[in-house]
This record gives sequence, C-alpha cells and structure tokens, in this order.
Amino acid sequence: MAPNPQILLILLPLLLSYTLTISSLSSPSPPLISPTKSPTSTSPSSSPSSSSRSTLDPKQLIALESLNIPTSKDPCFQPSLHNATLCNSDKPFRHLISLRLINCSDDVQISTTALKSLTTLQDFQFINCPIPTVHFPSDLISNLRSFTCIKSLKKLTGVWLGRLRNLTDLTVSDVSISASGPLIILGNLKKLKSVKISHANLTGYLPKKWHLNITHIDLSNNRLKGKVPSSLTLLSDLQLLNLSSNTLSGEIPESFGDLISLQNVSFSSNSMSGPIPDSMSEIPSLVHLDLSSNQFNGTIPKFISGMKNLKYLNLENNNFRGVLPFNGSVIKRLEVFKVGGNSNLCFNHTTVSSKLKLGIARCDKDGLPVPPPPDRSSDSGFGDDGDSSDDTADDNASDNSDQKDTHRHGPSKVVLGVAIGLSSLVFLIVFLVLLSKWCG
Repeated sequence: MAPNPQILLILLPLLLSYTLTISSLSSPSPPLISPTKSPTSTSPSSSPSSSSRSTLDPKQLIALESLNIPTSKDPCFQPSLHNATLCNSDKPFRHLISLRLINCSDDVQISTTALKSLTTLQDFQFINCPIPTVHFPSDLISNLRSFTCIKSLKKLTGVWLGRLRNLTDLTVSDVSISASGPLIILGNLKKLKSVKISHANLTGYLPKKWHLNITHIDLSNNRLKGKVPSSLTLLSDLQLLNLSSNTLSGEIPESFGDLISLQNVSFSSNSMSGPIPDSMSEIPSLVHLDLSSNQFNGTIPKFISGMKNLKYLNLENNNFRGVLPFNGSVIKRLEVFKVGGNSNLCFNHTTVSSKLKLGIARCDKDGLPVPPPPDRSSDSGFGDDGDSSDDTADDNASDNSDQKDTHRHGPSKVVLGVAIGLSSLVFLIVFLVLLSKWCG
C-alpha cells in the first residue's frame, strides 16, 4: 500500500522542527551579556580656580621655579603629581609647610637663596634626587619636624643630619652616610620619636643613651657592631625595634621585658647568642618577633605560646634545642611560624602533626631528634614513612577526585552530540524510505 502523500507532508515539517530543536539544545548557550552601562556624565572635579596671581608667597614661588617645579597653577591648590606641596593658611600670602622633591633631573640645583625662601617648611622630602648635599639655613633647621632622604643627597654625613635638632621623624634609606656611629646623628635630636636609617652603610656601635620619647627605631641593613645596650630597655614607649642585618653580637638584655609597649622586634641576621630572656613574657602587645639567622641557643620558652597577640614568630637558623613547647593549635594560630635550621630541636608528634612541615625532626622517647632514614631526602628533616604515605594518599585521593569530576562533567557534551547525530540520522533514513515508497 503506497503511503498517503498528505501524511508525508505532515511528517516532513515535524521532522525538521524536531531536528532544529535538538540542534539548539546541543549548541552551548550564549553567555548572558549585561547591558553596557553608559558612562555616567560627571561634572569635572571641583577645584579652586587658579587666579592670575598665585596665593603662594612670591618669594617661595620663585624658589619653586628654580627647582623646576611647575607654577602655572597655584601649588597650594593643585600640587604636581610628583613634587607635592602643602601650604598653610597665612594671609595675604600662604606659605609652604611641606615639599617633596622626587625624581630630580640632573640640572636641579638648590641655591642658598631658594632655601632661605623655604624656611617655613616643616616637612622636607628628597626621593630619588642624587644631588649634592646642600647647606640648610638655621631658620629652616629650626622649623623642620620631618626629614626624608631616599636615594638622594650625595656625600651625606652624620654631622649634617645631627644639625636637624628639632626633628620628630627622620627617614634615611638607600644612601651612604659617612659617620662614626649612630650617636653622632641621634645625640642632638632630643625631640625625635621615629628614626629609620636603613641601607646606609652605617658603622659603629649602638648608642648607650637614648632620648626617652622615641617610639620607632629602625637601624636595619647597616654595619653596626657590638652588643645591644641595656639602656635601650628604658624606652617604655618604644613600639618598633628593627636591628636586623647588622653584625651585632652578645645576648638580648635581661631587662628586655621592660619594653612594655613593644609590638615589633627583629634581631634577624646578626651574630647574637644566648637564650630568649624570660622577661620577654611581660610584653603583652608583642605581635612580631624575629630572631632568625643568629646563634641563639637554649630551649624555646613555653611562655611564647601564651602570647595571645603574637602573629609572626621566626626562630629559624639558630641553635635552639629540646622539644618544641607548642601544640598544633598554637602553631596554626600564628600567621607565620618558622623554626627550621635548628638541628637539635624536635617536635612531639603526639601534639604536633607531621603535615605542618616545620623543618625540624620529630622527637624520640627521650626528647631527642630522630635522625632521618639514610635512603630518604633530608629536605623536610622530619616525619616517617607513614606520614609520607598519608601525604601521598591524600594527593592520590585529590587526583582521583579531580578525575571523577572530569568524568562527571566533561563527557556529557560529547554523549549529547552523538545522541543528536544518531537521532537525526534515524529520522532522515525513515523519511527517505517513506519518500522512496511514495515515489515508487
């Protein structure tokens, strides 16, 4: 019996519709595109209109021009991006109280006349200005409260810095200072609260006398030698002490705990020795303690685990011995914890997991470090085969999980494509068979 042509005409659109529907399901959906937001029309930032004549003192205006600082716009209202200026509110003319010179060109020369016009400055900063050191007039020295010199001022001397007697903040970094020691700089700065002299090739010994109002001391990356004087512990307001990367020797003073305001201390990369003083337990606000790369010895005191504010503890590369007095919860509470490089130090594997990778050996029953097996790499310096097997098993489990995820999500598109192709082929064959019978 020949198929009815009307039935074929009905089946043909249905077949095409079905094929198109299946194809649309197989193709990935286009990403949702959020409508592009047209930029909001904003009015220009309101800034004081510069008048034809600057409100800055004309003499200071000339001084800025001599320093190649643009003055077409009022420096008090629109300081340049690099050479920042701040002014007071004096009338009829305002005066500079802060000036930062950065990335000075080679032809910049600070004349005595210009400096005499800038005696109202309270903050003077030189950043990447390797120009010859200049002589500051006495009025400028008297008014200066903050001085910064970073990669600037050739042939800087301790005597020159020591003349800035009214400073409360001194920062000198990445510039060589010719001085017999820090005392020649700090001795006359009786109002100083914060000092940073770093990467300055500074030699000599730490001062034995300090002005009591100082709160921040950073003398890192120099060539200072000798012991840390006990007089340093009289600074009850001291919050930061960074003496790292020098050649200091001797022990931490026993009275170190008198620094009750101390939050950050670093003696790293020196040649200091001796134990951690018990008085350190009396510093309640200590957050950062770095004693790394010295010859400190003795046992690590248990009181450190009770210092609730401590977040950074670095004791690596020393000669500490005995059993690590911390459990796993104390170690995990710290943001940074380093004790590697102490060959006579070990951890109790019943209280500290080997997976923490501390860089020290586990203890035997006598509290001594267990030597690593001769056929294993000593990179980690601790742990047994069981720990390694556990770690390997965890890694394999993670890999298997990733593979399962791949099989679960990856092949679905391929299977769907094959099914669509087969369905389309079957319907096409059926259609051709019916069409051939109808035509025959």
